[in-house]
Order: sequence, then C-alpha cells, then structure tokens
Amino acid sequence: MAPRTIALYGKGGIGKSFTTTNLSITFAMMGKRVLQLGCDPKHDSTTSLFGGISLPTVTDVFAEKNAKNLKVEIPDIVFRRDIAGIPQPVYGIELGGPQVGRGCGGRGIISGFDVLEKLGIFEWNIDIILMDFLGDVVCGGFATPLARSLSEEVILLTTNDRQSIFTANNICQANNYFKTVGGRSQLLGLIINRDDRSGIAEKYAQSAGINVLMKLPYNPAARDRDDSFDFAVKIPEIGEKFTRLAHDILERNIEPCEAKGLDFDEFVRLFGDINDALPTPATSDELLGSKTVHAATGATATNERLIACINQLPADEQDIYRLIEIEKKSTSETAALRHIDEKTVLQVMQSARNRLKKLFFAG
Repeated sequence: MAPRTIALYGKGGIGKSFTTTNLSITFAMMGKRVLQLGCDPKHDSTTSLFGGISLPTVTDVFAEKNAKNLKVEIPDIVFRRDIAGIPQPVYGIELGGPQVGRGCGGRGIISGFDVLEKLGIFEWNIDIILMDFLGDVVCGGFATPLARSLSEEVILLTTNDRQSIFTANNICQANNYFKTVGGRSQLLGLIINRDDRSGIAEKYAQSAGINVLMKLPYNPAARDRDDSFDFAVKIPEIGEKFTRLAHDILERNIEPCEAKGLDFDEFVRLFGDINDALPTPATSDELLGSKTVHAATGATATNERLIACINQLPADEQDIYRLIEIEKKSTSETAALRHIDEKTVLQVMQSARNRLKKLFFAG
C-alpha cells in the first residue's frame, strides 16, 4: 500500500519543523511507520527528531557520489531512530540545498525528489510521509509536491501575524492553480501555532474557507523541549492536541477544504481599511543627475540643463515630449491634440528620449 503523503507549508521561523516533528512522533506512538522529509535548504527539519543529529543531505550525498560516478543508495540518505517507549522507529531524510548565495534552493528540491523517486520512495514500507516545506519561497521548486501531486494532502501552518497568514494564503492559491492543470493535492486546513487568542488567523480561515485543524498556544515548556531536541508531545496538554489531530487524519475525519483563498485587496482588508489612492509617481526631473540648488532661483542645475537639451530637440519631438513629460498628457490625449495616431506618438516620444539622453550626457 502506498504511503499517505502530507505536505506541511508555512513561513520560515513559525514552527513548521516543531509541528512536523511532534506530529511524526505522535504517529509513531500510534504504531505507524513515519518518514519525515525535510524540504528546506537549512536542512534542520529532522534535527529534533534525531536528538540533535544533523543528517547528511540528499544534495551533498548526490554531489559526492556523482563526482565518483557512483549511484546514491537508500542507506546513504535515509536514516532511522529507535526511541524508547515508541513501538515504531522514525525515519528521516533531509533534501538540503546549496550554501547561501551559491545556487537555487528550489532547483535542489526538484533534484532531490528526482533522486528519491528513482529510489522508489512512494513504494517503501512506510505508512505516512510528512514533508516539511518552506512556504515563503515562491519559486517552482518549493511547489513540487503540489505541481506533481506528490502530496496527497496539504496542511498550512500559520501564527496570528499578517506575514505568516499571507504566506498561507499564497500556498492556498498555488494549490488552487495546480488543480486547474490536473493537480490532485487536497487542502486539509491550517494549524495556528503560538496562538495568542487574537483570532486573526481564524478570521482569515473563515474568510478563505479553510478548516482550522488545531490551535497551539505559546508554551515556554514546549519551546524548551524543542530547543533541547526533545518532543513537546511529552507535555500532556500539547500531546492531547497532536493525538486528536493525528487520529482525525488517520481516520480521514477531516473533510478537505474547497478553499478559494483571498485576492490581495480582500486579504489586506482583513487587517483594516486600506488606502485606495494611487501611488504618487516620481518625475524624471527629480531623479536625473545632480541636485545642486541655485540660491537665487530655487531651480536645480539639472533642470536648467535638461531644459536646454529639450530646446535642442527637433520641433515635433520637442512638442510631443513637452505634452507628455511636462504637461502630463496621456498618449491618447497627445494623439488627439496633434491629430496623429498613438503609435506615431510613441515612436516620436521614444526618439525624443533617445536623443535627449545623448544630449544630456554628452555635455
């Protein structure tokens, strides 16, 4: 039987690895064979799961093996940990990625999945694969499980701050897009971590049509457990929440969401009224060259020089340029005033700009 595959997405730093690790342990305590797959270039998803050990990454192992013309084998990249009191071992893989500034993390994710699929990951004797994904990177590599339907289900992780909710909304919309081109990943809902009871994430979930699966309050003892590479589910009130969620997932008690997500205006209006005014554009005059001000006139040296250059343009270019850049007429308005078509206006304007640039910098 193929493993159940679940991708957890969220903004960096809000507790994805904490949540994924404790869910992995909860499933293992329920007798399930669990593989936790870290899909972040930081390759730290499984560190707590393995008691502080940093696993070799698929990216690094593949590079080393490839340099020696050797194939990557399962024992090279898949690791297990036997934990006292837990009936099943837990398994871990870190896809990894390039060092900072030295490559594309998304490309590393795609390559890593290529290696795992060649090794038959989706036919292994595993009950559940939990994929811990960075959600605030929008390149296609990090959407691999959605784009290729490698994850049967998706869980979003958020806190009550705007940026983490924005990230969750982006993933919701991405999943909706992939559904239009044949994607089959279903959104189970979202988990609210470090819940401060402000209700902001719940308000978003209700507006977007997303289930709230679990709310985890901020708990210093849980943080201390994670910092010491231990499991927060050992704390009864935390363990009860994870057990309830794991049971609902296993029993398929959660109806997948038909979440629409929110467009940008709908999203920002959740946080208050927004200003509908258009932004004020900068002018070419204020950004060109030196800003030395003449005390007597208040005019800038740049302005005087620019005007002198405009005066050297051919009459038709000078006329069109003044209408558009100085009088702020639109292309269509300028065409109507001069009884020419808009294409001609654009051509003349482009010629004027090219000529003006040469004149301005030649002096």
